[in-house]
Amino acid sequence: MRYWLMKSEPDEASIDDLSNAPERTLPWTGVRNYQARNFMRDTMRVGDGVLFYHSSCPEPGIAGLTKVVSTPYPDPTQFDPKSPYYDPKSKPEEPRWMLVDVKFVKKTPLISLAELRKHAELADMRVLAKGNRLSITPVTEAEWRFITERLT
Repeated sequence: MRYWLMKSEPDEASIDDLSNAPERTLPWTGVRNYQARNFMRDTMRVGDGVLFYHSSCPEPGIAGLTKVVSTPYPDPTQFDPKSPYYDPKSKPEEPRWMLVDVKFVKKTPLISLAELRKHAELADMRVLAKGNRLSITPVTEAEWRFITERLT
């Protein structure tokens, strides 16, 4: 089992949206970074734990826990000309962008970046690295345990 931090802008998909979704599951659409896509396509597995992170909002931070519940499949937004994630170079027979489905586990009190930075045990988290803009980053088992056992 692996662990991940996945960022979403709450006005696009929040932890509450996920909690209220049918079967409490959403496809992780709109990823247009090759490294993040490769994490979903090549490394994520059903059952992996996910820290659901709200980004690009007044107070960014971990807002809940989810888990990966599907194998990767083509992101349909890449084929929709009306979508902001449309990619005219992507073809159904050769999709460029993949996604996984995530399922709600629990909402947590917001764990802000400032709170994460207070703990030496989390000093190496990728989300805390200067200049990190990736929407999906791996989380170590030790980081996952610290956050889920001590901060949630």
